[in-house]
Amino acid sequence: MKRILTLVLLFVALVNLSSCSSDDDAKPKKEYGIFKVQDEQTVLMNGTINSKSNKNFTTLYKHYPKIDKIEINECEGSSDDETNLKLSLFIHQMGINTHILDNGFVASGGTDLFLAGIKRTIGKNVRIGVHSWAMETNGKKSVATDYDMNHAYHKPYMNYYMQVGFTAEEAKAFYFFTIKAAPADDIHWMTEGELEKYKILK
Repeated sequence: MKRILTLVLLFVALVNLSSCSSDDDAKPKKEYGIFKVQDEQTVLMNGTINSKSNKNFTTLYKHYPKIDKIEINECEGSSDDETNLKLSLFIHQMGINTHILDNGFVASGGTDLFLAGIKRTIGKNVRIGVHSWAMETNGKKSVATDYDMNHAYHKPYMNYYMQVGFTAEEAKAFYFFTIKAAPADDIHWMTEGELEKYKILK
């Protein structure tokens, strides 16, 4: 009888331990790659967008569905443009606002993500950078300005700008401004006049 009681108590203890472990595993994290949850409504973003960023953010959003603002510290761009556009479009579709913190900056793909915000605001001493893109095909390097204005390579970017609220004319104007503002290996930091002209803030 004593042995049976001991086995029962051991079984109960194991069940409770397993339950606690499952509960701990089910608890949402605070950090998902370059995204860190600040509170139920705010996420801090810091770092380069990569191939895992879209999955990281959508997972975060499942655990924190009240998120309505991304505060960006620094984002120099993206190592995966396709992932970046998917992530940025998801952010826009979820009705999330974007804000660049004091002394922060975005550039290249980071600027595209910033534009996903329903409301787009900035702090003090902020920089927003743009440049052309480049690619290599069969050992031959080419840049955006090598292609005719109506080339299919340009369309994904202009379509994205329209999806996040730009008119067709605004999307075209801003896109061609970016690819002419600086080469792919350089960056152009937008002036206040340019931010206003291309309706970057709202």
